[in-house]
Amino acid sequence: MTIKPTRVHAFNHADALGHHDAVALAGQLQRGETSATALVQAAYQRLELVNPELHATACLQEEAALAQARFYDDVGNFRAFQGIPGFLKDNLDLQGLPTQHGSAAMPDTARKHTSAVAQQIIDTGVVLLGKTKLPEFGLTATTEYSKAEPAHNPWNIGHSTGGSSGGSAALVAAGVVPIAHANDGGGSIRIPAACCGLVGLKPSRGRLAMNEMAKSLPINIVSDGIVSRSVRDTAAFFALAEEHYKNPTLPPLGHITTPGRKRLKIGMFTQKISGDETDTACVEAVHKAAALCEELGHEVQEIKVPISAQFADDFLLYWGMLAASISHLGKLAVDRHMDTGKLEPLTHGLAKHFTRNLLKFPFALRRLYQFEAQYATAFADLDVLLSPTLGQPAPPLGYLALDLPFEQARERLVNFASFTAAQNVAGAPAISLPMHHTAEGIPVGVHFAAAMGHEFRLIELALEIEQAQPFKMLA
Repeated sequence: MTIKPTRVHAFNHADALGHHDAVALAGQLQRGETSATALVQAAYQRLELVNPELHATACLQEEAALAQARFYDDVGNFRAFQGIPGFLKDNLDLQGLPTQHGSAAMPDTARKHTSAVAQQIIDTGVVLLGKTKLPEFGLTATTEYSKAEPAHNPWNIGHSTGGSSGGSAALVAAGVVPIAHANDGGGSIRIPAACCGLVGLKPSRGRLAMNEMAKSLPINIVSDGIVSRSVRDTAAFFALAEEHYKNPTLPPLGHITTPGRKRLKIGMFTQKISGDETDTACVEAVHKAAALCEELGHEVQEIKVPISAQFADDFLLYWGMLAASISHLGKLAVDRHMDTGKLEPLTHGLAKHFTRNLLKFPFALRRLYQFEAQYATAFADLDVLLSPTLGQPAPPLGYLALDLPFEQARERLVNFASFTAAQNVAGAPAISLPMHHTAEGIPVGVHFAAAMGHEFRLIELALEIEQAQPFKMLA
C-alpha cells in the first residue's frame, strides 16, 4: 500500500526557479543568468508535478505564455517583473480564456477582452500561465465545491487552502510560481495567505485599477493584489503596478525596500467580534508577534475589539445581497448564458438569508456606509491594529463545505473568517504574515491593519518583522 504524503511542493535547486522569489528571479533575468522561457517552462513542469494533488488551476494558456516569454527573451534588457511567471484568479477576464468565477453555472466561453486589473498585472511584466480556482463567485472562505474537486493545501492536502484566492495561494506556497493574483472582498487575499503560509496584502480601496465586478456595488468592498512568499515581492509588485495606474486620491507608495524608522503604537486584540473564543494557536501567534514587535521597539497595548457585533450581521446581510444578485439577476448582471440552476447550495442559502431579512437591509447598508468613518477613529492614537487573521487555523476539507445546512455553514464561516471584513467595508489596508505554525505544521497568519492609504506603514513593518524572524516556507 502506497501512503501519499500530506505535504506537496515542487521546490528544487535543479531548475530555473530554484527557491527564489520574484525579486531574485528578476535580478537574474536582468543579469542574463536565466531566461524568461526557462522560468515559464520550469513553472509548467512544477505545475505538472504537483497539480494532480493540489487541483489549484481553472485553465491554462501554455502556448501564449511561452510566446510572451520568448518575446521578452528576444527583446532582452529586462526590467520590472518582465518574464516572471504567475497566475490570474479566475474571476477576472483574460482574452482567450473563459471566466467562470469558480461556478458550474458559468459557460466555458473564451473572453474577448482583458480586464483592467489583469492588464495592469501584465504591464508589470508578469507572464500569466493561466487561471486559478476560487469558490463560487468568491462567496466563502474555502476553495471547495459541492460537486467538484477542491483546491488542496500544500502544507497538508487534507486541509483547506482558505478562500477565495485559494488556488493562487496553493500554487505560490507549493513553489510553482513566486507570485499570483488574488483579490479580497471579505478577506480573500488574507485568508488563503494565512492558511497557506504566505504574505497577503489587501491594499486600500482603489489602489489598483477598478475591478469591473465591483463597479456596481453599493459599497465597493473589493481590492486586488497578490499573494507572495516574501514581503519584498509584495512591495515590488505594488511599486511596479503604480507605474501603470496611480490613484490620485491615495498617497503614492513608491518602492519600499527598508523598514521604517518610526516606532509604532500598535493596538492588539484577539477576541472575535462575536465574543466567541479564538483558537489558542491563533491567540498564541498574536502574542508572539506582539512580543517581537516590542523587542523591535514598537509600543504594543491590548485594546478592546474596535468593531461592534452588529457589524458581523450587517456584513453577512450585504454578502447575502451579493448572492441574491447572482441567484436572481445572474443572466442580466453576470452572463446571459449563466445557468442559475447549477449554483451552489451555499449561494442559494445566502440569497435566502438576504430575502428573509430584506426589510433590515436599508438599515444595515446605512450602518456599513457609516463604518468607514467609525473605523478611522481607531487610528486616532494608534498606528496599527494587530489581531489574528482567522478564528482558527486552516480546517480540514469539508468543514466549510458548500452543501452544509445553511445555519451550520453560516456559524462556521463567521467564526472562521472573523477578523478580515472590517477593512473591506472601511476601504483600509491590512496584511497577513505567516508568523506561526501549529504543532501539526499548519500555518497560522497574523493580521496587521492600518488607516486608509497607509499601506506603506504595513509594508515597512512587515519588512522589519521578516528580517527579524524569517518566514518558514515549504522548501
